[in-house]
Amino acid sequence: MKRVRFGKTNLQVSKIAFGGIPIQRVETEEAVKIIRGVIDLGVNFIDTANAYSDSEKKIGLAIRGIQRENIVIASKSTAKDKNTFLKHVDLSLKQLGVDYVDIHQLHNVSTENDYNAVFGENGAWEGLQEAIRAGKVRFPAFSSHNIRLAVRIIREGKFMAVQLPFNYIDNEAALEAIPLAKKLDMGFIAMKPFGGGLLSDANLSLKYLMQFDSIVPDPGIEKLSEMEEIMEIADSGAPLTESEVQKIEKAKAELSGSWCHRCDYCQPCPQKIGISTLLGVESIIKRMPFWRASAFASNAAEAARNCISCRSCVAKCPYNLDIPALLKEKIVLWDKYVSENT
Repeated sequence: MKRVRFGKTNLQVSKIAFGGIPIQRVETEEAVKIIRGVIDLGVNFIDTANAYSDSEKKIGLAIRGIQRENIVIASKSTAKDKNTFLKHVDLSLKQLGVDYVDIHQLHNVSTENDYNAVFGENGAWEGLQEAIRAGKVRFPAFSSHNIRLAVRIIREGKFMAVQLPFNYIDNEAALEAIPLAKKLDMGFIAMKPFGGGLLSDANLSLKYLMQFDSIVPDPGIEKLSEMEEIMEIADSGAPLTESEVQKIEKAKAELSGSWCHRCDYCQPCPQKIGISTLLGVESIIKRMPFWRASAFASNAAEAARNCISCRSCVAKCPYNLDIPALLKEKIVLWDKYVSENT
């Protein structure tokens, strides 16, 4: 697979990365085979997080015996304070079985409260700097679901890489974040290149993303055949045809009334409902084992039963979603999923 320079880190990474979420659903022995198979295909960039249950452990087993410099590892921490962040770094190193990670991301810095905590006194940013000085992390990065806030952080110049949602539905990053990151020579990881498993046409998804030469998509896979298909499309270099562009526009129109972009501009909810969590429950179901999906979504589903349809969220949603109606739909979907797995 083609290697590309990952911004000013100067790392040479495969044009497609391996996203470490769905591998949680695969038994350990099979997961190790899949990860090694992906590496054998030429993928040298692996993105994971200590929050992804046993993802790091499986990756650690798979890369055992491989020359460390031949693998680029990115991990993440949701910690907002320094001490917890440093504990997360040590946990990642232990689970991965390595002495350092190449890229470590302050994960999901998506609200003003996140920003103030991370960059405040004894915040995670201080922990990241300490981890770099200690040789446990090589390059600082962050991820976010709030494009507006992410652009502000990118402009501050603290980081060498960023990870944001980007696909042909979640395409807001193309307007400013991607060009700005490219101008500043930052590496850019395209999170959820298949919409968290909701965009099923790999051909459309990959050909759309391949138009952007400065990004590295990190699809999560749980079958080696999925990565083989992805690499074949990515390596073909074929541009989108007019009919494929029309398919994308049709899909965008069909999904415009139901697709949550997880910007969380709808918050705060008077009933304390985790709106974006529940509206993204289909993706959670597709990518995570049942116990992990429950940890993510059960509280949001229970809180959503108390929705009073005050519609304060609707007034704040930049995508004009009928959030109360969508919450009801997702509760039904969640209840069906739970009944099938208990």
